[in-house]
Amino acid sequence: MGADVEDVGGHGSASCMLIEEFLPRYDVVERHDTVVSSSAESTYAAIRAANLGAAIPVRALLALRALPAATSNGREGLGELGQLFSKRLTIADLERGHFHVLAENPPRELLIGLVGAFWTRRGGMCAIDAEEFRGPQKPGTARAAWNFAVTEIGDGRVRLSTETRVHAADARSRRLFRIYWLFVRPASGLIRRYMLRAIRGEAERSRAG
Repeated sequence: MGADVEDVGGHGSASCMLIEEFLPRYDVVERHDTVVSSSAESTYAAIRAANLGAAIPVRALLALRALPAATSNGREGLGELGQLFSKRLTIADLERGHFHVLAENPPRELLIGLVGAFWTRRGGMCAIDAEEFRGPQKPGTARAAWNFAVTEIGDGRVRLSTETRVHAADARSRRLFRIYWLFVRPASGLIRRYMLRAIRGEAERSRAG
């Protein structure tokens, strides 16, 4: 499984990608990929069907990242935290939280968006839709675009990749996010690698069946 992680701002190069359309400028980018022995259609379907939290480390890391906000929300927050260990975690589950599927281009790309003050105790998450994500950015926040993309490479195989871009609204938010990113980047990368593995397994099982 390959990985390409960068911490510098910049512009994307794949102009036909949804992530480039929704967040062409960014402060931080993280990329990972793997090869899947399945069709583009089956792999894309697996993005939504796979249990992204199947691996215990993923659930543990997600819970750790959510812990400050959960403890601030009392019993309800702790209950939501406990659910990370008791059920499947799919794209639909993420959408019931603060994540939002901004756009899709089956069987090539699915794009997820998230806006908030990620470095704060509660996370400062904002309810968004595609139009709001692309609109004026609220001071004191950062917006993150996170995709899964499928590219055919021949011989019945595809490359499954994920890219995360983050853009802060202002200089202060950018400084605070970069400090936060120093601590969460290793966990973020590990979570995404496990998610790619879960999707790959789902797609290859589907092909075998």
